[in-house]
Amino acid sequence: MIRLTWVHPEDLIGHELRQAEHEGRDVSSVHARWLAAGGHPAPPRAGASPAPAPPHLRTLAEQLLDELGPATPAQPPPAPTGPTPPAPADLRDRLHAAWLGRAAGCLLGKPVEKLPLDGIRSIARATGNWPLTTWFTERGLPPALKAAYPWNKRSAPTSLAENIDGMPEDDDLNYPLLNLVLLQRHGRSFTTEDVARLWLDELPAGRTFTAERVAYRNLLQGIEPPHTATHRNPFREWIGALIRADLHGWTNPGAPEAAAEQAYRDAALTHTADGVHGAVFAAATIAAAAAGDTDVHRCLRTGLAAVPRNSPLREAVRHGIQLATATPDFDAVVDQLHAAHPTHHWVHVVPNAALLAAALTHADGDFTGSITRAVSGGWDTDSNGATAGSIAGLLAGHPAALPARWTAPLKNRLATSVGGFDGIGFDTLAELTAREAHRS
Repeated sequence: MIRLTWVHPEDLIGHELRQAEHEGRDVSSVHARWLAAGGHPAPPRAGASPAPAPPHLRTLAEQLLDELGPATPAQPPPAPTGPTPPAPADLRDRLHAAWLGRAAGCLLGKPVEKLPLDGIRSIARATGNWPLTTWFTERGLPPALKAAYPWNKRSAPTSLAENIDGMPEDDDLNYPLLNLVLLQRHGRSFTTEDVARLWLDELPAGRTFTAERVAYRNLLQGIEPPHTATHRNPFREWIGALIRADLHGWTNPGAPEAAAEQAYRDAALTHTADGVHGAVFAAATIAAAAAGDTDVHRCLRTGLAAVPRNSPLREAVRHGIQLATATPDFDAVVDQLHAAHPTHHWVHVVPNAALLAAALTHADGDFTGSITRAVSGGWDTDSNGATAGSIAGLLAGHPAALPARWTAPLKNRLATSVGGFDGIGFDTLAELTAREAHRS
């Protein structure tokens, strides 16, 4: 039997129980019924448990998911006010650096995705790469350590230093491509329904994960947005919407409110509450940097201003920034962040957004410092590296300002299953993105 990840009811229920607890709901009675019937907790790191549940247990999981009820869709951010500022003349170069930065940061984090923090540190130390300064490698890695902390099996063949040959496919790059197509087809006035139709037309279902996969399944079952984000979707506050936010920021330079509002319409297909707030935060931060603001701290403040004050994500990001400002040793920052979020899944948006903000703050926006800190902090390593690289690339302002050790292995080539883009160059992507930014 095929064990599809992120869809089986017997796996979803454990994640739903944990998410409901994060929301402050009392689900102890449902939890007790599930365990008493022989149910298991959610898989701690994988997307599916090793074996399928018997029919009666799967049926119970479906009943309990429905009993817990759908979450409330996210509320939209305030509508933008005032005219949109013109895009800066040097935006194309800035976007070129952002595309390269997103790819390099993602690629750095790919081989250690899903590994625990101590595994990442142990591998890097054993190969002479700690504090992290360059790509991960298997050269010099003791066999026992490799066995204890195996690389991400899908990524190691294309993302270790000795294997890199262009940018391999990754969802952290597929979604910016899809949102580029979204703007090309529908402009800034796109709807959440337009996002859904685009996905069905252009996004292979097997390239979706967590909340995106559940929403895709919901669409195929005839469920329409925004209910796609709430129906049996325990991943609604995970990181997926944040990693889709770049295009909205890149194409709204100097207009963080407009970027946030676009990111909301995109995120509402799959996420609620802090899942949406993470996208809004990223889009507004990126919009500030895309306009030419080179002060990463001011850009992060702009991003935070777009997030509701009562949001747990806002408080987590503020905490990450405070720790990074006050603590010279970034390993100590990471340890404190992991201690502050012991029950969140490694893909949940709250701890990851806090780590992202801490990495950018501690590195003072420096490109290498930003991506290496973001990846070295664990959790969703490739996604955090990607967003950190996007922002730090914008701050650098030009592709030539990025160290060649990060950009040369990319060979100006991106692999993807998004139609019409496989093998495209990052310079071409910058040009296409700049056109959308300049389009009224």
